[in-house]
Amino acid sequence: MSDDDRKRDEAPGEGGDPWTQGPERTPEQARAEREARRTPEEPVAAQAESAEALRERQRLQQMEMMDRWIGGVLAEQRRSRRWKLFFRFLFAALILASLSATLYSLLSGPPGSSAAAEPHLGVVKVRGVIDSESPASAERVISGLNRAWEAEQSRAVVLHIDSPGGSPVQSQRIFDEIMRLRAEGDKPIIAVIEDVGASGAYYIAAAADEIIAAPASLVGSIGVIFASFGFEEAIERLGVERRVFAAGENKAFLDPFSAVAPEQLEFWQTVLETTHGQFIAAVREGRGERLVDDERVFSGLVWSGEQALELGLIDGIGSLGELARERLPEPKVRDYTPRLDPFERLSRQFGRVALEWMGLPRADSPLRYQLAP
Repeated sequence: MSDDDRKRDEAPGEGGDPWTQGPERTPEQARAEREARRTPEEPVAAQAESAEALRERQRLQQMEMMDRWIGGVLAEQRRSRRWKLFFRFLFAALILASLSATLYSLLSGPPGSSAAAEPHLGVVKVRGVIDSESPASAERVISGLNRAWEAEQSRAVVLHIDSPGGSPVQSQRIFDEIMRLRAEGDKPIIAVIEDVGASGAYYIAAAADEIIAAPASLVGSIGVIFASFGFEEAIERLGVERRVFAAGENKAFLDPFSAVAPEQLEFWQTVLETTHGQFIAAVREGRGERLVDDERVFSGLVWSGEQALELGLIDGIGSLGELARERLPEPKVRDYTPRLDPFERLSRQFGRVALEWMGLPRADSPLRYQLAP
């Protein structure tokens, strides 16, 4: 090797290997040399590439969020459509049921109007509390009585009673209608007491030509009741001020949040006694001399069927089936009670519940011919 070649190999940075020849460098010095040798365009390109990648990631994230939002909106729309379809089907089903019931009622006619070619007992049911808004309203019972009375093949009109009583006005209306039919004398009217025939229900039964009941039936309770509460001391302890505005010094004397004056209590007792006297007079008119002369009969007590028979409150022990077998060669009964409109009944019940929930008064009389709970 010549001297020139040897010098070239020994001279650092002049064509020799920088990794094996030349002075040693620290990692920091080597990094600084690399940065110095890098061209000026490289950092700009790297930064541009990094910004583009960031924008692409943001765009993808926005698209993903948009996809999720659109999916949620579509799912909510599907749920909304399902509920709309459900309520439409429900509404259509209710309309169809109402039309079917109406059509059936028109085609079948009133109860008992179909071909009743054979002799039978015409039954009218008096079930539950006697009230203008209940199934045992005067309007409904009287309508059934007239249908059973006018049916040619009905051999007797039977009031099938299972009621603790109720409104004095409704009871009086039914009593008067039975007495009117009795005066025509065309066919007998018989009251059959099932479990309970008390108070206003017995008021109705007393108008019949004959009353029969089961031995364990509850009969009687000839009296008038008014029940209330007194909260005046309770609201005073709670610090509640009661504000009632009325014209007339006695207009609010039945207010449960106000005290009752002695003269008001005396007056209200005369109202109860007058109504009780009307009840007693009606029972005496209907039962006549069959009643035993015992003032306990009108004291508000309730009797079993056997006890009622001894007191003259009823005429015999039995049931509807036994009555049909006694009266007819082939025992047959036909129900003349008018059918209840299920939608009207539901709306009435809803209205009553709403009034009670809002605390609004009802138009019914507070006096009751009803068996006390």
